[in-house]
Amino acid sequence: MSLHLDHFGLSAEPFTKEVEDQYLWTPPSKQESIDEIVEAIEARQSIAIFGEPGVGKTCVTRAVRRVLPPERFRLTYYHNATLGRRDFYRQLCLALGLAPSITAAAVFWAVSNHVEDLARDHVHPVFLIDEAHLLHQDTLDHLHILLNYQWDSKALLSLVLIGLPDLDTRLRLRRNRSLQSRLGRTFTIDPIAPEDTADYIRARLNAAGCDRELFPTDAIALLHEAALGSLRDIDRIATLCLRAAARKKRKTVDRDVVTRVLKQIGETRS
Repeated sequence: MSLHLDHFGLSAEPFTKEVEDQYLWTPPSKQESIDEIVEAIEARQSIAIFGEPGVGKTCVTRAVRRVLPPERFRLTYYHNATLGRRDFYRQLCLALGLAPSITAAAVFWAVSNHVEDLARDHVHPVFLIDEAHLLHQDTLDHLHILLNYQWDSKALLSLVLIGLPDLDTRLRLRRNRSLQSRLGRTFTIDPIAPEDTADYIRARLNAAGCDRELFPTDAIALLHEAALGSLRDIDRIATLCLRAAARKKRKTVDRDVVTRVLKQIGETRS
């Protein structure tokens, strides 16, 4: 067991992304967005989700997955957005459990037929494309065709495009207007609020077996400010703070510990 886990009586690493959906902490400030995204997908809309790195876009989409009933919705998560159009669809076939064909037309046909088969079974497929700001333009040029079924009269598929704010800029380009016009809603995920940071740290420590306050209020405020509301940076900094406090045999992670850790991070970047 790591020194800091043993020192603070923790059963597991508290600040890790390896968290099962049922134990996933959701920022209270993001609940309204989660509810609206679920509502949009239940209405069979396609949507886009924008946000800076580490603000919780994946956390939000995992919370959405937890809510949508699996007997009515089939979610497929795709994260390799850097491929060209043919390879994009080939990888999508593999993600769907289909045997990819050789030609681009055959691959697209296989995906489209799969979507229609699900519709006949009263299951609505949802394709979540992460890092969508990295999509090749030839893929963006074609995605709106994937949404066209029965003379563009049936919403048999929902696309969820997830990416940095650059994605919003790209979608607003004139050449992407066909795809943008098919997005029923767009959502911006902002950095978490200071009170969310306190709740997050407390929830993750509790999940790791800690039933006391390890981070005082002023230490959390400093950590939140340094992380700029990014959950990913909170995880990284909080872990370093736990290790530093354990080495000093501190019972809590006080503000001075956080200050020293942040100074070391700054020196490393210099």
